[in-house]
Amino acid sequence: MTNTENPSALPAQTLNPPSNPPGGVIIGLDIGGTKTHGIRFENGIPVADESAGSSNVQNVTRDEAARNLASLFGRIGGGTVSHVYAGSGGIDTEEDAAALAGLIEPHAPGAQITVVHDSRLLLAAGHAGTGVAVIAGTGSAAWGRNADGAEARAGGWGYLLGDEGSGYWLGREAVRYSLRRMNQGLPVDQLTAALLASCGVDHPNRLIAQFHSPDTGRRFWAQQARHVVEAAAAGHPASQELLEQAGQDLAGLALQVLNQLEIPGPVILGGGLGMNVVPLQDSFRRHLAEAGVTDVRVLDQEPVFGVLQLLAEQA
Repeated sequence: MTNTENPSALPAQTLNPPSNPPGGVIIGLDIGGTKTHGIRFENGIPVADESAGSSNVQNVTRDEAARNLASLFGRIGGGTVSHVYAGSGGIDTEEDAAALAGLIEPHAPGAQITVVHDSRLLLAAGHAGTGVAVIAGTGSAAWGRNADGAEARAGGWGYLLGDEGSGYWLGREAVRYSLRRMNQGLPVDQLTAALLASCGVDHPNRLIAQFHSPDTGRRFWAQQARHVVEAAAAGHPASQELLEQAGQDLAGLALQVLNQLEIPGPVILGGGLGMNVVPLQDSFRRHLAEAGVTDVRVLDQEPVFGVLQLLAEQA
C-alpha cells in the first residue's frame, strides 16, 4: 500500500527535476549500509516515500535483504512498474548487479531493472552530469565521470579494506582511541564514557570482545560515530581531530578521481555523515581548496531523487 493517505510524508517535489521526466511508474531505490530508501514516481511525481532496513548483501544476509525489500515494496507499492532504478554500495561487477536485480524482480515483474553503484545516484541528485560524487555514510567511496564518458572510482572497498572517513571508520577509531587511553592508564573521558554507555559495558577492555563479536557488525559500529560528532561539538579535542581526519581522507578520494579524469570538479558530498556533519564538511572543503578545487557542493536532496535525472539522460 502506498503512503498517499499522508501527503506530509511525501517529498513536495524533486529539487530541480529534469525538464522531461520519464512517464509511467518508476521505483527509485537507494540502498545503503543501514537502510533502503525507496520512492515511487508516477509520471515524474513522487507519490510514496518509504524506508526499510538495508538490502545490501555486503551488510546483511541475502535472506534479510530479501525480507527488507519485501517490506519496502509492500508499503511503496509494486504492481505495474515500468522501471526500477537501484543504486547500491558494493556493486563492483556485473554479477553483483545481477544478484541484486534478482532480489528486486519478484516485486516488480516485467519491469526493466537497472542496478548501479550508489555514487551514480549522488552525482545526478547533485544536479551534475559530470564531476565527482563522494559518499560518506556507513561506508565511503568516490565515483566520477568526465565529458568524454570516462569513469573512475576511489575507495568503496568495504570496511575491512578501507571506508576511511565513514561512519564505520569513526566508530572503530573511537574504540581504538578508548583502548589506547586504557593501555596508557588514562581515565575514561567524555568520548569513551559515551561509547561504553552505548555498548552497555563498564570498562574499555570489554570493548575488544564486543568489537569482534558476531552480535555486532558494521552497522552497529557505524552508529557509534554519533558519539564522536557529539563529543566534537562539546569541544572534545580528539573527536574534533577525528572529524578533521575524516574530511581529509574523503577529500583524498575525491582528488584521486579528479586527477584520473583530468577535471576540475564539481565535487558533490553526500551520505548521512556528509550531508549532516558540518565540521566534516568544513574539513573536506578546506583540504580540497588547498589542492585548488573550489566547486564543492553538499548534496541538497536525497540521492534517490537522482533516478529521474539518470533515466532522462538514458532516454
